[in-house]
Amino acid sequence: MKTLGIDIGSSSIKVSLLDLATGECAASIALPSTEMPIDSPRTGWAEQDPRMWWNYVCEGIHTLSASCPMSEVAAIGITYQMHGLVCLDAAGEPLRKSIIWCDSRAVEIGAAAHAALGHERCLTHTLNSPGNFTASKFAWVKANEPELFARTAHFMLPGDYIAYRLSGQIHTSSSGLSEQILWDFKENKRADFVADYFGIPLDTIPDDLPSIGVQSHTNEATERLLGIPAGTPISYRAGDQPNNAFSLNVMESGEIAATGGTSGVIYGVTDTPKADPLFRVNTFLHVNHTAAAPRYGVLLCINGTGILNAWIRRIAAREMSYDQINALCETVPAGSEGVVMLPFGNGAERMLENRFTGATIAGLDLNRHTTAHLLRAAQEGIAFAFRYGIDIMKETGLAPQVIRAGKANLFLSPLFRQTLATLTGARIELYNTDGALGAARGAALGAGLYANRDEAFASLRKLETIDPDPAQREALENAYQQWKLQLESQLELQNKQ
Repeated sequence: MKTLGIDIGSSSIKVSLLDLATGECAASIALPSTEMPIDSPRTGWAEQDPRMWWNYVCEGIHTLSASCPMSEVAAIGITYQMHGLVCLDAAGEPLRKSIIWCDSRAVEIGAAAHAALGHERCLTHTLNSPGNFTASKFAWVKANEPELFARTAHFMLPGDYIAYRLSGQIHTSSSGLSEQILWDFKENKRADFVADYFGIPLDTIPDDLPSIGVQSHTNEATERLLGIPAGTPISYRAGDQPNNAFSLNVMESGEIAATGGTSGVIYGVTDTPKADPLFRVNTFLHVNHTAAAPRYGVLLCINGTGILNAWIRRIAAREMSYDQINALCETVPAGSEGVVMLPFGNGAERMLENRFTGATIAGLDLNRHTTAHLLRAAQEGIAFAFRYGIDIMKETGLAPQVIRAGKANLFLSPLFRQTLATLTGARIELYNTDGALGAARGAALGAGLYANRDEAFASLRKLETIDPDPAQREALENAYQQWKLQLESQLELQNKQ
């Protein structure tokens, strides 16, 4: 017996099968072989076609079915890129491309909503400014594409769309509503007052269900198309960052998870609702939240992390593998001999108060610096951005002592993870999991195929531990302070414009 995990990223779609008897990954595939395209018709915009996601999901399942019959699938879990907007018409067809997480077009609309609703009300009820989140993106559609808005029968998150394609049923999760800034934390219910302000019809918002538990069942069309038996429960759904925490068994107050994919995230769990008065970090419902046992996820997001690492490789080291790049980085001392790189070039940054500064390279000496300096400065710049954000998180009471992460993406780089551990003073623990496998494990727990969390995470293994390096601390701290001065200079310049 197996469960299926589907991970809808912005770079790729991953599909994995979890063998329930062993707790191990039975098969996995990521598509396409290169990064999925992100359309950017204007500066700061980012869109993807939801049908592209679905097509890759189908292709991945068909590929895995050659060695693992889909008739063995007993439950399905879905994780997805957070904050995206999918608009469907009355026939269930997408009306436009999805406005995805790193799109910045709704920043001004969200800021106006924050001012109109009132800072104190946002701070106490939604714990977040409407910002650049899903509800604000739908309000942008209302203001700029009114005919399309009028034809929208349902708007939803990327994971909700995939669940709909599998089941024909439209739902979201309570956690999903919170990431759209449509959850009232004080009243523990949907924040209809936010929808009312934006003029969003309440019947376009899907009903919400718990993240862990049976939400819907696959239909006969899915059985004909994919071979998954009709009636198979879809029993887990979560945004990529709550899911990353779940996949690492980060479920209790004080525990911290991290990821370093296209964006970089630190995600801490608390049992007390916390809000940053400047909304640089955000609070959402965690996957195991209940009214009786509340669990909240405090999320620090840095848009320009893994995407910077991929960009610098394309520009400066196209023919090199990441292992070769990491080895070359090690030939340059900590601090990259004065080269400073700010990674903020992938949309508005929440921790910079929704400002889009663009990426910056500074301190170049054309007679001295080489490709190795650029490559190392990129990885250090990403680690410095994490440190900057963690200092903000500490203001909410979360101070990481241990950071758990899957051994994937940026955490495959010895330089990055050692720099992060040394700069933050936190021990980093790497585990044998990823988003799709976490979703498959969540599906098993939600469908009752695992009796409890202990059983669900029995096969989760710690692969490696990285402790801070005292010998590198002073050099990295000095380099971080130079990086911070460059960031502050960039922000001051932007304020004057």
